[in-house]
Amino acid sequence: MAFYSKDVDPVFHGAGAKPGLDIWCIEKLRLVPVPKSSIGKFYSGSAYVVLSTSVLKSGPTQHDIHYWLGNDANEVDSALASDKALELDAALGSCAVQYKEVQGQETEKFLSYFKPCIIPVEGVFATQEGALKGDRYQVTLLTCKGDHVAHVKEVPFSRSSLNHNDVFILDTASKIFLFCGCNSSIQERAKALEVVQYIKENKHSGKCEVAAIEDGKLVGDSDVGEFWSLFGGYAPIPRDSALGGPQQVDSPVTLFWISLQGKLSQIGSDSLEKDMLEKNKCYMLDCGAEVFVWMGRNTLITERKTSISAAEDFLRKQERSNGTHLTFLTEGLETSIFKSYFNSWPQTAETKLYDEGREKVAAIFKHQGYEVKELPEEDVQSYINCRGTLKVWRVNGHELSLLPASEQTKLYSGDCYIVQYTYPGTERDESLFYAWLGQGSVLEDRADAVFHMDAIVDSARGDPVMAQIAQNKEPLQFFLIFRTLIVYKGGISAGYKKFVAETGVDDDTYDEKKTALFRIQGTGPENMQAIQVDHVSSSLNSSYCYILQSGTSVFTWIGNLTSSKDHDLLDRMIELINPAWQPISVREGSEPDSFWSALGGKTEYPREKEMKKFIEDPHLFKFTCTEGKQVILSFLLFSGRIICFFLGSEVFWL
Repeated sequence: MAFYSKDVDPVFHGAGAKPGLDIWCIEKLRLVPVPKSSIGKFYSGSAYVVLSTSVLKSGPTQHDIHYWLGNDANEVDSALASDKALELDAALGSCAVQYKEVQGQETEKFLSYFKPCIIPVEGVFATQEGALKGDRYQVTLLTCKGDHVAHVKEVPFSRSSLNHNDVFILDTASKIFLFCGCNSSIQERAKALEVVQYIKENKHSGKCEVAAIEDGKLVGDSDVGEFWSLFGGYAPIPRDSALGGPQQVDSPVTLFWISLQGKLSQIGSDSLEKDMLEKNKCYMLDCGAEVFVWMGRNTLITERKTSISAAEDFLRKQERSNGTHLTFLTEGLETSIFKSYFNSWPQTAETKLYDEGREKVAAIFKHQGYEVKELPEEDVQSYINCRGTLKVWRVNGHELSLLPASEQTKLYSGDCYIVQYTYPGTERDESLFYAWLGQGSVLEDRADAVFHMDAIVDSARGDPVMAQIAQNKEPLQFFLIFRTLIVYKGGISAGYKKFVAETGVDDDTYDEKKTALFRIQGTGPENMQAIQVDHVSSSLNSSYCYILQSGTSVFTWIGNLTSSKDHDLLDRMIELINPAWQPISVREGSEPDSFWSALGGKTEYPREKEMKKFIEDPHLFKFTCTEGKQVILSFLLFSGRIICFFLGSEVFWL
């Protein structure tokens, strides 16, 4: 429900009443509506306010507000757009999440509104747009990144702009060239093709040729020769070092209180509690690559404006990158990402089915006179520092491909990877190496993974620890250093693609256009995974939550034996996999026909609480009794059976 008053800009009247987008632009110090014919067209010299309204089946109307700042927009227009976004939020009843969007660094949520992409144009928005001057077509070179949404950016028309990791689009008067770097992903290439089609239809009226250029292909194709001639002839593109690349910097998480005068005062770092946030104050949470401003329900509009200005001044003075995302949250509308930075966050949702059953059982036992105590949560405490530096390489035959930081938590079951984790030890930095072998990987890649790991370890300093692990047999420590992990089906390596081509088996590599089913697992924000499984109903299990992606529909399936902790992990993983998704929540036993249809029909699946399997590798345990005379007993466990006891210096074999 909207709450309009005489102080609200009349241009906002009626905004958010219907699902869809409302867009305004700053023109001559006032906000004017952008006509539907111009939606998706953003001028680099202007500032915009965008409202996205959606109605979810599982809840009320949801509003998201974004203010977009072009790289050439002046400070006055930029500040006015920020104020108008806050004014719009107040008009909607302070029930929206606000995002600052900077040209070239937009969030995936924002880009998801515009299919397939936005391509900012030079100039300033005008209500009455004039005709384009000149009849010469401007040749442009664009880079296209992103698996879920397309981040399109114009780069200098020069050979030095090309590289092996990205996808590029060269738009000329008569032909559009698509150049795919050899290290670019299949998903990026698919997104880039959608952008090419968009350019063809909107800039060329569908009348131009399209040519695909493969990185490294030099002869036998006239399109290749024509492409390189536009750059003055062919010359090799420098190849990135496989073992090089910038170090990932892990910034401390810091919470600041923002005073009424806009002064920042640090009140906490890393170990944060929800109780630190008071209803009548505003706070800034600095997480390095992203910054949040949290505004209590009892704060005034003037206080919120001051807080937003204080946060923007803070980033400006620190000379933070334009890629630093700034999000504004009102109390009660916190995102899962924001909550994950706090040690605990009280659950406000209704009591879940499993919790209700557990409480009823406990009440019955208490009535019978038995004392009931809840078992403690499983111990997931790590024995090493999990705030170190992580580097991940994909094995590609005899070569290694270093994954960028944004991709290193996404593995494919058909590939093998080398993981290096460096963390501060007692006297020096320590290193831990894993060779992770996907269950669908080929034998040659597995052998190469071990070889590559040995080579890297030989060149490393100190005494690093090595481990070879297979998918689905990972130790807890592996998941804790990743914190968040997504495992897709299929593979990207040349070895996997060759195996698919030679055997003729179906290539089940993840594609967002195809049906996909993810099982959500883990114990908390520091240890959670989304594992893609076969998209059939027999893959379900009442002990887990799942995400089902089928075309334009996304379902979240909640098993009857899951707890509120599992539901929290489900919400967090949805936002991490694709923040643009708006899922339909489904409880076990109340699934619509479309859900079962996406899984190929309803069949039987496990409905009992899943128990831990036997420990297959040998493990040594020590038991100490401190009552009376101290007794220390150790035993060796293998395949779920105790092999022998150690009592003092004696060994008892069983």
